[in-house]
Amino acid sequence: MTKTKTTSRQSARVVQLRKSTTLEMVRLCCPDTAQATLIAESFGLPVLDSDGIRDLHEKLIIETADALGEGLGERAMQIHLQRIVGAFVGSAHGAGQFYSRAVTEARDATAKSANDARDEDRDGPVGFASAAQRKREFAADMGVQSHALRMATEGAVAAYEQVVGEKWKPFERTIENPGQSVDRKAAELQIAALG
Repeated sequence: MTKTKTTSRQSARVVQLRKSTTLEMVRLCCPDTAQATLIAESFGLPVLDSDGIRDLHEKLIIETADALGEGLGERAMQIHLQRIVGAFVGSAHGAGQFYSRAVTEARDATAKSANDARDEDRDGPVGFASAAQRKREFAADMGVQSHALRMATEGAVAAYEQVVGEKWKPFERTIENPGQSVDRKAAELQIAALG
């Protein structure tokens, strides 16, 4: 009995997009200026010059593009800036996610410390903060840091739009047949060639 090949060519053309990080995702997980100021004031941390951070990074990217202007063509400049801005977005998003986890841990520790029957969550000796207090302070630090990176990112995105002339959007790489190794693809092609 001969077996006929029933695999269609469409399965080789399945294309899947990897979800990229967007500026909106950064804005959702990193504190805005008002929240960062409230965090800083509540925990005795420095209040950041949010607009200054944003403006400085916008200027930095624009000056970088000006310096490279004669050496790069229009498309090469767009690709270069796409990668730079993508790095800013990825960094801020990672910091924002870390901040979100720190807030969750701080809330959990604070809720547990309110239970009078738990000795391990009680305050330590005089002069030492409780575990819940340390977690709240850590979350506050992460909030201020992620806000700083958000503002740097917003400046870089604004510069991209100014230099390139269009809004920045994440690069979406297509992946053909995820999960199949090169060896497996080659073997399938060789078998198909044999009939």
